[in-house]
Amino acid sequence: MSARSLILFFLFLQLFIPTGQAREINLYSVNTGSFVYHLLDNQGMYTEKFDNQFFSAERRFSENSEYSLLLGTMKNSYGDRCLALGVRKDWKKQSRWTFKGVYGYTGEFFFDTFSHCGDDGIYRSFKKTTGVGFAPYIYHAVQYNFTDYFGVESGIIFPSVFVISMQWSFR
Repeated sequence: MSARSLILFFLFLQLFIPTGQAREINLYSVNTGSFVYHLLDNQGMYTEKFDNQFFSAERRFSENSEYSLLLGTMKNSYGDRCLALGVRKDWKKQSRWTFKGVYGYTGEFFFDTFSHCGDDGIYRSFKKTTGVGFAPYIYHAVQYNFTDYFGVESGIIFPSVFVISMQWSFR
């Protein structure tokens, strides 16, 4: 991702994240370091392991909300850069464990960086039908928070992509 694209990404992020008091920083987190592996029909043809370059910023709706908004970027299974936009719901929290779901859009966006997201696979199928290359993402995971600032999660992107990721919080 170029510096220009990263700057544009963070400017776009500001549309979704309202400004406020300094203590509001505890509503934010960053998701990085995603490891992915396709469990079905995998013959070494996908962008996997740490090559997906996933990064997202997340903001909870309020301090006690079980919902968050995520905005990020990643390379899809075919190596094309995509915009990732989704809503996270914490279904169950117990001690340091959280069972969560992320429901979102991963696809093309009007910046050139994201223009090839719909070139292959399911993204292309949606592009032929709707004119926009994307895939709906349904992700469920279990997250363990080692500290108030760092957690590791593992889950499945429906139907068969295994994920391990890290979350850094500003609590």
